[in-house]
Amino acid sequence: MKKILAHLFEYKSFSRKEAYDILTNIATGKYDTHQIAAFMTIYGMRSIRVEELGGFRDAMYDLCHQINFDGLDLIDMCGTGGDGKNTFNISTLASFIVAGAGYKVAKHGNVGVSSGCGSSNVMERLGYQFTADQDTLRRQLDRSNICFLHAPLFHPAMKTVAPIRRSLGVKTFFNMLGPLTNPANPKFQSVGVFSLELARLYAYLYQNTDKQYNIIHSLDGYDEISLTGDFKIISNLGERYYTPQEIGLTAISQADLAGGDTVEEAAKIFKTIIQGEGNEVQNKVVLTNAAFGIQVFHPELNFEACYQQAEESLLAKKALASLNTLING
Repeated sequence: MKKILAHLFEYKSFSRKEAYDILTNIATGKYDTHQIAAFMTIYGMRSIRVEELGGFRDAMYDLCHQINFDGLDLIDMCGTGGDGKNTFNISTLASFIVAGAGYKVAKHGNVGVSSGCGSSNVMERLGYQFTADQDTLRRQLDRSNICFLHAPLFHPAMKTVAPIRRSLGVKTFFNMLGPLTNPANPKFQSVGVFSLELARLYAYLYQNTDKQYNIIHSLDGYDEISLTGDFKIISNLGERYYTPQEIGLTAISQADLAGGDTVEEAAKIFKTIIQGEGNEVQNKVVLTNAAFGIQVFHPELNFEACYQQAEESLLAKKALASLNTLING
C-alpha cells in the first residue's frame, strides 16, 4: 500500500487491472485500516479516472453475492449519495411508485454514511426484514413488484471498509460504486450522481453494456431530480439539460426537501408521502423522479405520459400497496 499511496501522491493513475487488484486487496483485508483510510481520503481530493472506476466496479461486483432473476426486466433506482443535502428518501419513494405502476424494481440500498438516513435505515424502520435469499426476493418481486437488496448482505467483503467509511463520515469513491454493483445486475437503471464529472464517467462505463439507463444530476449538487433548479440527464439517447419549467413544473426551495434529523423523522415523512398525504412539492419531486424511471423502460413516451403513470400509482395507493405487500409478505 505504501507504493500505491506514493503513486497517488505523484498524481499518477491506475489501469483498470491495477484498480481491480487494489480494491480486491482492500476488501479482503490485505491492508491496515490507516492505509485504507488514507487511500480513500486521497480519492476524495482528486478526480477518479474511468479506468479506475471501472476496475473498482469490476472487483466489487465479482466479490459480491450475485443473484439471478432470469426472465425479469428489472430496474434499479438509486443514487450515489454523498451530496450532503439530507433530503427525504426520494429515490426509495420513486422506486415504490414505479413498482406500483407495474414495473419490476430491484432496489439496491444501504444505511446512510454521509447523510442521516439511507434507504436501508428507512426500510428497516418501516419493518422490512433484510434478506439475501434469492427465492424470498423472487417471491417479493412476484407479489409486490419490488425487492430490496441491502448492500451489506451482498457485499460481505466490504465489512473491512464499512467502519472506516463511518469514521470518515464523508463521501468516498465507494459512494460511486453502489449503483454500479447491484447484485441482480438489472438491465434498466435510473441513477442519480452527485457531480457532472461522475455522470460522464458513468456514461462511459454504461456505453459498453446493454443497459438502458438514465443518469441524473441536478446542477446545484443533488444526486436526484430536486426541482430546485436545472438538471441534466444522460441516457442511451444522448445528453439533455432540463429546467423545471420545460416539464411543466416550477422550481422549488431546498427547504422543501428536508429529510428530518433522525431515522424516525425520515420514516414519518416517507409514510406520509407514500400514503398519498404528502404536500404538493413533495409529490412533484418523487413523481418526477419516478416518471424518468418509467421512461427508461419506454423512451418512446414523453415525460407527461410517464408522469401520469407515476401519479396514478401514488394517488391510487398502488405504491402503498407494493410497500405493504413487501413488508407484510
